[in-house]
This record gives sequence, structure tokens and C-alpha cells, in this order.
Amino acid sequence: MDDLILHEYAPSGNCYKIRLTAALLGQPIRRVHYDILKGETRTPAFLANVNANGRIPVLQIGARFLPESNAACYWLASGSPLVPVDRFDQADMLRWMFFEQYNHEPNVATLRFWRAFVGEGALSEAQRGQIAGKQAAGEAALALMADELESRDWLVGAGPSLADICLFAYTHVADEGGFDLACWPAIGRWIARIKALPGFVPLQD
Repeated sequence: MDDLILHEYAPSGNCYKIRLTAALLGQPIRRVHYDILKGETRTPAFLANVNANGRIPVLQIGARFLPESNAACYWLASGSPLVPVDRFDQADMLRWMFFEQYNHEPNVATLRFWRAFVGEGALSEAQRGQIAGKQAAGEAALALMADELESRDWLVGAGPSLADICLFAYTHVADEGGFDLACWPAIGRWIARIKALPGFVPLQD
């Protein structure tokens, strides 16, 4: 297999989900850190050589570069038990991964970044005006997950899949964005199950 390099900002949940997927699969991966708060993914060299979109994570596979966290997770996990064999379950896994990027991450992750890394006092007036809406939308996303997890251990099928890994990344640190996970005990139990998986690594390792 080609050497794997993860271009990342370590505190990012999107970067973490790739590291966690690789760890659960026993796949070695080299890490290259960029400080997004200093604009290190917006330099001419990064834009020309890593990702013209100026974002991380990017998974480098030999000489090729794969942006977008969930795409990178899928590349890593393809053919492994983290991708269900059943055709419907595969599609359902993708459904949760799309939900993570469309409903969950823009709210839960954004508030974490604003509150824990930027600071509410440093936000623009437009950003501060979005907080209440993002709080409500994030709580709705977490409640939907909790409803699903009340009756099952995993989001898809009988075992962990990329649906769980991709949603775990920002859910387990949602409190840093102002979300009280104690409101959803089913999510707490699910978080504990993921942390108990062989090969698990924490966000800050």
C-alpha cells in the first residue's frame, strides 16, 4: 500500500475521524500539522500542492491527495468491517455520513470552534447572530441520534461502522460547543462503546 500522510489540524474533529478510522483498522499514518488559526492552509504552497480549496484534512495517498474527511474515511475503510456488506446498510451508513456533514457538523462543530478556539468575544456580529440558530439545530441533530440509539447499539447494522466513527468525532466533544450531553444518555452509552473498541485513540493523542 502507498504511504499515507494526513495533512491536519490536530484539534479538528474532521481530522480526528480519519486518525480514528486508521487506528481502528491498524493502519499506520504519518501526520503533518497546520495551524489554521495562523492561515497555514491558505499559503500559495498549500493551495498549489495540497488542496486548492485551502482546507484540511487532506489524506495523501502516495502522490495523490484526497480532501474531505468522510471521503478519506471511506477510502481507508473500504473492504473492512467498518463498511457494512449489506447493500441497504451501506446506503444507510452513507445517509448518516451525509447527515453528519449537513446537519450535525455545521452546528455542533462550528459552535465548538467559535466557543472553544475563537472565543465569543472575538466573533463578528453576524456570527454572534447565528449562535441561537446553530444551538437549536445542533440540539435537534443530537436528539435525532439519541432517538436512534435508544433502541440499538450502533447507528447501522449490528456493529460499528463509519456512520458511528464520523459522528463520534464531534459528538463526544459537543460539550465544548455548549451542548449538554447529559440530556441524551443514549449518546453517552454509545460514546462509551466507541471508546472501548480495540485500537481506539483519543482526539488529543
